[in-house]
Formats: sequence, C-alpha cells, structure tokens
Amino acid sequence: MRILVVGAGATGGYFGGRLMQAGRDVTFLVRPARARVLRERGLRIVGLGEQTVLEPELVLAGEIDGPYDLILLTVKESGLAGAVEDLAPAVGPRTLIMPVLNGMRQVDLLVERFGEDAVLGGIAYVMTTLDDFGDVQRLAGMHRLAYGRRDAGTAGAGAGVPDERLQAVHEALSGAGFDTVLSLRILSAMWSKWTFISSLGAVNVLGGGSVGAVAAVPGGKALAEAVIAEGAAVAAAAGHPVPEQEIDVYRTMLTKDGSADTASLFRDLSAGLPVEAEQIFGDLVARADGYGVPVPLLSAATVRLRVHNASTANPS
Repeated sequence: MRILVVGAGATGGYFGGRLMQAGRDVTFLVRPARARVLRERGLRIVGLGEQTVLEPELVLAGEIDGPYDLILLTVKESGLAGAVEDLAPAVGPRTLIMPVLNGMRQVDLLVERFGEDAVLGGIAYVMTTLDDFGDVQRLAGMHRLAYGRRDAGTAGAGAGVPDERLQAVHEALSGAGFDTVLSLRILSAMWSKWTFISSLGAVNVLGGGSVGAVAAVPGGKALAEAVIAEGAAVAAAAGHPVPEQEIDVYRTMLTKDGSADTASLFRDLSAGLPVEAEQIFGDLVARADGYGVPVPLLSAATVRLRVHNASTANPS
C-alpha cells in the first residue's frame, strides 16, 4: 500500500515516522523549507526516552508521480486549502483520504474537491510538538488514530460497513507502533473531540490562563461549564450528541483545581503565533448560527482569535 502523508509536522511526522519504522511504503508531501530540515537532520522523534532518526522519502508539490492508496492529511488550518490542491495528483479512483485535523471544515473541502466516496473521517489522539530543531517531540505516551466511513451509524444497506479498501487501510495502519480504532461512529467521535478542543481553547482564551488558573477565580468553573454546554448543544443540533458520560469527563477536566492544561491553540496565541481560529472556532460558530443555537462564549473566543490573527498578519 502506497501511503502519502501530507505534512511532516508534529502529527504527520509522528504517525508517518511510526509507519516508516514498521516497514510501510510512506512518502511525505512537504514544503521546501521543511524538506531542507528533514534532508539535513532526518525525521527525528524525541522525548520520553526516545531518540529515533529516520530518512524519509519526500516529495514536493508538483512532483507527485501518480495515485496513492491512502493519503493522511495532517496540516494545520493555514496550509489546508493549499494542501488540498497539492495532493490532487495523488488521488486516483480508489484512493482514500484520511484528514485528522480537528473540526469538520476539512471534510467539506475534501468532499467538494474529490467526492464523498474518497473521504474518510479521522481523528489523531497524540501529544507532540515540533521543537526548535524541527524534531518531533513527544509530550505524552498517548498515540492513537481513529477512522471510519462517514456514513457509519446511518441507515441503509452497507452503511458504515468497511469495504475492502478501508479494510486494507486498517491492516496497513495496525501494528505500526501506535493504537488504531476502526470506528463505526467516526462522525460522532469527531464531534465529541471538537466539543472538547473548542471548550478547552475557549476556557484558556477567555480566561487568559490554564484550566487551573481559570478554575481558581470566582466564576471560572462556571465559565468552563457554560462553554462545554454551548459546544455540546451544537453537536446535538448537528445530529451527533456528545454522550453525557463524556460531558461529565469534560466538566471534570476543565474545572480541575491546579490543572496546567492548555490548548495548543492557546500556547500559539501566547507565543504570538497564528492560531487555528476558523478551523476550531469560526466554523463551529457558523454551524451554530445555521442551527439557530446561541453560542455567545464561543463567539467571543472567535473574535478574540480573529483579532490576534489580524495583528500577526499585519503587525503595526
């Protein structure tokens, strides 16, 4: 199976690297600047006692020589539209594309460009970052990919049942040094993660600190609970209600005294870097408006992030 990993950052570099180690046929589609780093240093996975150095097969936009069986899309919001066009020559009639970004906007873009049948649902559960050297640094032991057909859980003959292409993908990803889940409810899982990620980010952005810092002040825990309720209401309106036991877990995590937890989006905000305002927040607020669901807190967080992005794009 030919696998194209689009992006070799913290997520793509990690999962693509693990697939390489397992002997899979992996190529990374990267930008020239990232290609230079990888050619000079190799693809390095470090942290948690690990020092792995790999020599990845790289391809630049315009150099793709034909279709791949699986495309793993791992870029951030800023690179999404360009990546969709760059990977187009790699898509054949039997190619499956698995985006693992947070949110749903990436699915809409891919379906519009390549059709319903080509696009899987996917989620990456991993805590990694790129360090100052461009190496993939592990921050925690969790590493899991969940994926499945997006019609899973719907009525109709064959709905959600993996076909031979998806079964082949599952076999290729399994046993490659990370956990895999072939989900029959992947859209619901994607909405659940989106609810959590947006809630965590909103607590950090609106509260101006970590979960514990926000929880420590009067009204902080109420803010967290209200944000979770907004996100859950949007998911329910979309037809993918978050199970109550998961909501309880989110409440516990986002009101925990002393917790240092912050969303990667908030860390980027604090560092003065561009943030995924539209992918995680703007699109969620737009969908809420379409469903008639009021989300004042998520809307406020969206405005804050848009102002930040505007200032980083046009510094005074």
